[in-house]
Amino acid sequence: MRSNDNSPAARWLTRLLYRLCCSVIILWSSTDSIAQSEGLGSWNILNMQYKWNDLLSGMVEGQVRSLRFYNDFHYHEYKGAVTYKAMPGLRLTLGAGHYVTYLAGGDFVRPMANDELRIWPQVVHDASFGRIKVEHRYRMELRFTSNGYRNRFRYRLGASYPFGTMKNGERPYVLSASNELFFTDREPYFERNRAQVAINRRLTPGMAFQLGYLHQFDYRINDESGRDFLVLGVYLELHRKKEQTAISPEVLPQD
Repeated sequence: MRSNDNSPAARWLTRLLYRLCCSVIILWSSTDSIAQSEGLGSWNILNMQYKWNDLLSGMVEGQVRSLRFYNDFHYHEYKGAVTYKAMPGLRLTLGAGHYVTYLAGGDFVRPMANDELRIWPQVVHDASFGRIKVEHRYRMELRFTSNGYRNRFRYRLGASYPFGTMKNGERPYVLSASNELFFTDREPYFERNRAQVAINRRLTPGMAFQLGYLHQFDYRINDESGRDFLVLGVYLELHRKKEQTAISPEVLPQD
């Protein structure tokens, strides 16, 4: 579904995303004070995507996280996924990965708190309102953990807004905001809430950089801990043919 850029909904979402953008810029400009805060961790992403054709693409990604600002590293993961564009606005994904959580109090403190193999089918539906894209993501996780098998269900609502002067058919900046809910099939069912604001900057046709702030609330911590993170991501893109359109980087890490 599409509408004119000047519609009331588009203007309202634009103002909201602009305010979030200003908040991220303020956060970025206060890096010195952030580094002194033990309450802010780091969330680091390296993502590479490959596009076979207009319908099929693949992704591999690695992440390393710390509970303090580049100190007390306690988590890493690597994963891969294949995505099929079933129709405009609808993508189907199947992914799998290895996720490891260490104890708090240092860098990769053993014994491990959790060592997990995860398989995750996913459905993403998006719709555009002018330049604003609204995304609904539904994911089921089959989790083979060191503490036994678990199921988890996730729903993410996100919105993104590209801005800046057009170059090579696209705008260089993308502002995004999202909120995600985590559920299980065991009492008390609700597990986590995760919210993020971020800015993506395309540096070259095949490379984008992401800066963001992520906050999560855990009702029942049973894997990765931590509440506030500075997110830094690098997204690389490969294409089978040069004439294919660029892949839009995810507004959030794929975890």
